[in-house]
This record gives sequence, C-alpha cells and structure tokens, in this order.
Amino acid sequence: MFNRKRLTLARERRGLTGIQLAEKAKLTAITISRLESGQTKQPDSETVYQIALALNYPIDFFYRETPEELDPDTVSFRSLKKMSAKQKNAALWAGSLGLELYDLIEGIYQLPNPDLPEFGGQIDAESAARAVRQHWGLGERPIGNVLHLLESKGIRVLSLEEDNSNVDAYSFWRDGHPFVFLNTYKTAEHTIFDCGHELGHLVLHKHGGPKPTKSAEVEANRFSSAFLMPEHDVRAAIPRRLISARRIVEAKKRWKVSAMALTVRLHQIGLLSDWQYRSLCIELGKLGYRTGEKVGMEREKSLIWQKILSDLWARHLTKEDLAKKINLPYDEVERLIFQLAGDMPKKQQWTHTLKEVKTH
Repeated sequence: MFNRKRLTLARERRGLTGIQLAEKAKLTAITISRLESGQTKQPDSETVYQIALALNYPIDFFYRETPEELDPDTVSFRSLKKMSAKQKNAALWAGSLGLELYDLIEGIYQLPNPDLPEFGGQIDAESAARAVRQHWGLGERPIGNVLHLLESKGIRVLSLEEDNSNVDAYSFWRDGHPFVFLNTYKTAEHTIFDCGHELGHLVLHKHGGPKPTKSAEVEANRFSSAFLMPEHDVRAAIPRRLISARRIVEAKKRWKVSAMALTVRLHQIGLLSDWQYRSLCIELGKLGYRTGEKVGMEREKSLIWQKILSDLWARHLTKEDLAKKINLPYDEVERLIFQLAGDMPKKQQWTHTLKEVKTH
C-alpha cells in the first residue's frame, strides 16, 4: 500500500509545501492534500511516478512501512528559537531516515554497546562531567578524538548537513541506544562542542521527560565545557597572569574548542573576572572569533563509518548500493554521513574491519 507518511517525509525533506510539490509534479494541490491526509489511499502508478520524479525519491520508498517519527518534545534541539518549523521538520525526518540506515547497518555489523553512566538522583553538570570522565578512565587529559570516543562508547552518530546554521545538533535515546545528529555545516570546533553538549543531554536528561527546557540547555553547555576542558588541566595550562586574547587563541588548540568556548570556561572556573571576561569577549569579537575560527582545526572523522564504507567497498559495494537497500535516494545517505567518513581509502589502506554478524 502507498504510505502517506512517507510522502510527507520526502516532501518536507525537500523543503516543499504541498502546493509547491503539486506544481513540480504537475498535479493538483488537492491531489497531494488528499494523499497526505489519507483520503486517497491508493494513488495510480502514474501519480506516484510523478511524485517520485519531482522529489527525486525511489518509487519503492513510498511503499515501505510507516517511518518511525521522532517526538519533537523528547529530542534535544539546540538553537530551537532560530529554527523555522520547516527546518525543524526536515531535521526530525533526517533522524527517521538515520534510524532506518542504522537498522540496516546493525543487521550486518556488530557495533559497540552503549556504555554511558546512569545518574539516579540530582547531579550538577560539573560533577556529571567528572563522573563520565572517571567512568571512561579519561583522567584530566584532553581528549584526542571526541567523535571516536563517543562511537566507542556505543553512541550512534550521524550528520544533519542541513545547509544552514540554524540547526546545531540533537540527540535522543531509542530502544536503549543513544543517537547524536551533528550539523557538520558548522566549524570543526563547534561540532566538537556539540558532541559534548549532546553527551550532556544523554546522561543528564535521559529520564527528564518531555519538552526540553532552557535550563537543560544551560546544563548541557556547562557539561560540555567541563567535559572537554577539565578545570585542573585548564588551570595548569593557562596561569591567570598570562591570560590574553592571543594566549587564548593559542591555547584553544589543546582542547580543540573555539576561542569563545575557552574564554567562557576560564570565566566559569574563576580565572577571569567579570570585567576581564567582557573585555576579552569584545576583543575576540573584533578579531572575528565570535562567528568563526581564523585558523580552524581539521574536522574529526567517524571511525565507525570509515570502517563500514571500507568494508563495503572491499566487497564491491558503494554508498549507492547502501541507499538502494532501504530505497533511499543517494543524496539522503550522503547527507547522513556528510563529512563523517572522509574520502574512500585506497585498498592498501584497508587495515580495519568491523566484526560481521551476517550478510544480506
């Protein structure tokens, strides 16, 4: 049977209204409306062909089971106020497609099991960050590769690649597995902070109920600061008397964060007075560090997706083949792993594989 929810998904992923889709597919707006509302349950093959062509989605996509919808009240969105309803819906549907992609992958490969500590009672963000570091045996040292660390602890990571700066990242739990979606449109430093922020949501707000609050966002930010920049390490690396905008720009490389994020952390732990903090923020802003990093770092890559794609390539399978397995257009799969996997390695570089469970 034709699945009306999949029509809505594809239309909103393409950023189209019902009227715009109707015009593009050379159909009437009433036709699209009746299909999405369920009034027309089984359209003729020519109508489906026109819709699939207009949306650049495979015809078989519209005949699959109903997609799993993410509950917007339980998804931890960053920059919620900046997002339009159109952008929010597109990002949520990306999560639905990501779940289908991971369901396929987990039927082929054995991925790491989740290893995130449970906090039964009330715990502040700083204490939670220290507890997670202790649980994972990280000590006070900077984290070499944050993305690799999250993946090794069973967090499923995908890209949003929404082509705009209004959607930062989001996370959620599903069937005991944590998921994080990162907007790789942002700087590498911003993405690393997003990793810490979403980890904060996963461990602090797992049982927090619906409708994420502003205070939860503040807590997740504080968690990320403390997790990425442990207080003792920051104090040892940046003595109070040597703090300047130039020193901050140089020192931020140690923790792979933005200059502004490090400045906030220095203020949090008392190494900057309120006056010093405001002055440095103004100075860094004039230097262009409020909106970006003059000399950015190399973006972290996903080790999981590098291994998966390498193994598939070794078996003469491509991302296009992966897309066909779940009847997705190639560009949707590409957007889900955009900038996560890097370039396809050469055969002589295939030194790692994942443990295979079964082959389809």
